[in-house]
Amino acid sequence: MVDGHMGYDSLADPKQTRRPWDIAYCWTHWRRRLKKFGQDTPSPICEEMVARIAQLYAIEKAIRGKDPDTRKAVRQKLSKPIVDALRPWLEAHLQDLSSASELARHIRYGLKRWDGLIRFLSDGRLEMDTNGVENAIRPVPLTRKNALFAGSDDGAETWARIASLIGTCRLNGVNPEAYIAATLRKILDQHMQGDIDELMRWNFAE
Repeated sequence: MVDGHMGYDSLADPKQTRRPWDIAYCWTHWRRRLKKFGQDTPSPICEEMVARIAQLYAIEKAIRGKDPDTRKAVRQKLSKPIVDALRPWLEAHLQDLSSASELARHIRYGLKRWDGLIRFLSDGRLEMDTNGVENAIRPVPLTRKNALFAGSDDGAETWARIASLIGTCRLNGVNPEAYIAATLRKILDQHMQGDIDELMRWNFAE
């Protein structure tokens, strides 16, 4: 579950990744673009788009905390018709806009990532956005001032890697100290590089 940063594209590219990831894109990032544009430049298209996304979030609010199968069933029944109608509606409006316009660029942002945006419909484990993850990692950017003088570029990169490891451990309910100690031991014991998936935080068991 990611935002629209192009750096994630390689993860889903079979030419660049041995095991391509299924990317799910964030609706909040797309909505934020349209909302901001609509505030700066009044647009019926933006107003309608934001309203349709609000309908999807209303459905999500009603099924929050439900099991994945229930969430998927409700999404297929209620959310899918809204999403199915959305793409042709956007494509029709896109034809009437200048290709160089900012609104057209925002619409293309979503259409380019369409498969990832609608992935939540077929997987009840997924959320519609990355809000939960962003809230979980908010303490990391809040420490930027403390990390400003890391001693060197290498020191800053090392700090960033460790912070990422610890944050992901917490998200997966793993003791960071136990995970790092066990992983370093496996590396010292010449763990095969081809089996790196076994070292991921979500596969770790004390």
